[in-house]
Amino acid sequence: MRYGEWAARADHRILAGAHAHGRRPAVAAAARALSFGGEHGALWLAVGLAGAALDPPRRGGWLRGTALVGAAHLASMGLKRLVRRPRPHPGAYPPLVRTAGRHSFPSSHAASAAAAAVAFAALRPPTRPVAVPAAAAMCLSRLVAGVHYPTDVAAGALLGAATATAGRAWVRAGGPAAAGRTAVLTGAVTAARGGGRG
Repeated sequence: MRYGEWAARADHRILAGAHAHGRRPAVAAAARALSFGGEHGALWLAVGLAGAALDPPRRGGWLRGTALVGAAHLASMGLKRLVRRPRPHPGAYPPLVRTAGRHSFPSSHAASAAAAAVAFAALRPPTRPVAVPAAAAMCLSRLVAGVHYPTDVAAGALLGAATATAGRAWVRAGGPAAAGRTAVLTGAVTAARGGGRG
């Protein structure tokens, strides 16, 4: 068996196993809620904006992290238009949710979720125990819902994580540490000017 055939079969086996859990009402309800919340990265954009509002010392970082989430989502949408992979056949995998488009690769839900987990955890490390499992649940929900193959989700997660990792230093710029350094420099300049006048 060639690698491509093996990978395709593995894709279907994993999807079938995950999708089967959607027969349980509680699991199906959770998958629908996560899929709805993750549409166009809405949940993660809302988290970033809430962080900016509630954490003034890191407001700029939250906004930059939110921008990276948006960038990851847009990049995934662009790749979908290039690859144009169809979504799993609805006859084999009856979808639990409606989708915004017909194309499957990569998963935009996974891209925005992974970008948020990396960017927000870099900004506020204590959020990592919540952000990472939440992003993983978002990714898994797309398989349970039957609207993505595992390779779609993996590619989206890698794209989102890479986007946020590339901008990690930008997210951290201007945080409390930078503000502290600015205050020290400002104080030093003020003291020097005062000394010159005296």
